[in-house]
Amino acid sequence: MKANDDALTPILRISFPHEDRLGRGKMELLEHIRETGSISAAGRAMDMSYRRAWLLVSDMNRMFKEPVVESQRGGQKGGGASLTAFGDELLSRFRQMEQTMRSMLADDLAWLDANRAPTAETASGSNLERDSLDDGKNRRSRSQA
Repeated sequence: MKANDDALTPILRISFPHEDRLGRGKMELLEHIRETGSISAAGRAMDMSYRRAWLLVSDMNRMFKEPVVESQRGGQKGGGASLTAFGDELLSRFRQMEQTMRSMLADDLAWLDANRAPTAETASGSNLERDSLDDGKNRRSRSQA
């Protein structure tokens, strides 16, 4: 399910000590690893290099007491990767935290949405007005010089 591009969207990101973070990008990577069985394919699905994907997996494995992803080196069948039971639980809990956050913030997000300024497309007329006022001001200053 894709969110409406114009909708307000809360984004969950958990900051750990020592600059470690856990957010939607790493969770999306885990989903792709689960679907493809490959860190490389998961990275390609997200338009990232294998090295970047591998570094993110390595970060997650280092952040927790248990590994999140297990990988096997290539051989006759080639390499592969899969989520551990802990990785499955982490992904599931993170998605549940996101749902809880959306539910808990629904009224506040509706209020923000009802009170936000028009989008850039709608406000382009007011930008033109402001720009023309700026031009007028610049003309006056030049004529006064």
